[in-house]
Amino acid sequence: MLYHAYQFQDDMIAPLRAWARMMQTVSANTWKGLSESHWRHFSAALELISRFEITHARPDFDITTVTIGNREVPIALQTVLDMPFGKLLRFAADVDMARPNVLVVAPLSGHFATLLRGTVQTLLRDHDVYITDWANARDVPLSAGRFGMDDYVDYVIRFLEEIGPGAHILAVCQPCVQSLAAVAIMSEQRHPATPRTMTLMAGPIDPRESPTAVNELAVSKSLAWFEHSLISSVPWRFGGAGRRVYPGFLQLVAFMAMNMDRHKQAHKKLYEHLSKGETAEADKIKTFYDEYFAVLDLTEEFYIETIDRVFQKAELATGNFTHRGRKVDPGLIRNTALLTVEGGRDDICALGQTSAAHDLCRSLRPHLKRHHLQANVGHYGVFNGRRWEREIYPVVRNMILAME
Repeated sequence: MLYHAYQFQDDMIAPLRAWARMMQTVSANTWKGLSESHWRHFSAALELISRFEITHARPDFDITTVTIGNREVPIALQTVLDMPFGKLLRFAADVDMARPNVLVVAPLSGHFATLLRGTVQTLLRDHDVYITDWANARDVPLSAGRFGMDDYVDYVIRFLEEIGPGAHILAVCQPCVQSLAAVAIMSEQRHPATPRTMTLMAGPIDPRESPTAVNELAVSKSLAWFEHSLISSVPWRFGGAGRRVYPGFLQLVAFMAMNMDRHKQAHKKLYEHLSKGETAEADKIKTFYDEYFAVLDLTEEFYIETIDRVFQKAELATGNFTHRGRKVDPGLIRNTALLTVEGGRDDICALGQTSAAHDLCRSLRPHLKRHHLQANVGHYGVFNGRRWEREIYPVVRNMILAME
C-alpha cells in the first residue's frame, strides 16, 4: 500500500505543477498590478512549485563532445548489450587512436547511472568509457525473474566479457563489493577478460570500519523490519506491476533527511537567484536537483541481500562471501592492480571501509597496490567535482596507464 499511497499523492499534486508551468508562460504584462520585481518573485515561486516532483526515468547523459588533446571530439552513446535489469552503454569517441577501455560500475542504490556524468566526462579525456545502466525495477516485468546480489556479480562479469580482454574496472560506492567479487571469481577462473586494474571508490568493503549513520542504521534493525517497513509492490499501471521493490522515493527521502538543512538552503538560494534573474547560478542548482530527484526502484531481493550480506554480516571482509554457493576469495587476485580511493569527509562510506580491500587482496605484490586519501571531500566529491578532476583523476589515469 505504501507505493500506491505515494502514487496517489503524486497524482493529486500533478495538476498544481501543471498549473504552475502554464502560469510561467504568461507574460509579466498580463499582470497589470505587478511590478517587474514582484513578477520575478512570483515567477520564482511558480518555478519551485513546478519542480516539486520526483521523476522515475533516466535523464539524458548529455555528453555530446569531449576535449581530447586540443580539439573537441564528438561522443556517440551506444547500447552494447541490453539485458533485463541493465544495459552496457559505451561512450564512443570519434578518434583513430586506441585508448584503454574502462568499465564504470554505477551504484544500484536509488539513482540512475547519470549521477556519474561528471565521472564519465572526465574519464573520456583519455579512455574509451563503458557504464552499467541499471534498469528501474518498477519497469521490469515479473517474467524477467529475480535480481539479487549473485545476479549483479554475473552482470559485471558479463559486461567485462563483452568489452573483452585488457579492460579496466572502476566501481563507485556500493558496487565496490560486487566488483571486487567479480574480479576475484574471474581471477580464479583465469578468465581472459579479467581486468588489468580495479579502482574502488568510496565503497563499503568493510562497513565495520568507522561506521557512519548509514552503517549504523543498517545493523540497528532486523531484516524483518526492513522487509515490513521499506518493501512495497509496484502499482499495476507500470511494467513491473506486482514486483516487490525498495522504492527509490524512500531512499531519496532517507538521503535528504541526513542533510535536510543543506537542501533547504539550496532551494532558498534557488528562489533568490530566480527572483534576481541570476539564470546561470539558478541553472547549476536546478541541474543538480534534476538528477537528484530522478530515482529508480531496487528489487526486494537485491536490497535485502545488500543489507544482510554487505552491512550486517560484512561477508566480504570476514571471508564468508559466496557466489552461487561457492566461496569468493579476493586472495586469488594476482595480476589486477588495485587502487582504492576514500574521501576525508565522507559521511556515507568512512575512512578505512574501502582501503580494507588491500588486506583482502593479499596475493597482490606491493607495486600493484595503491591507496589515495583525498582530504576535504565528502562522498560525492570523490567521483565528481573539482577535486575529482584535478587531484583524484590523475591518480586513476596513472594507475591505468601503468598497466597498459
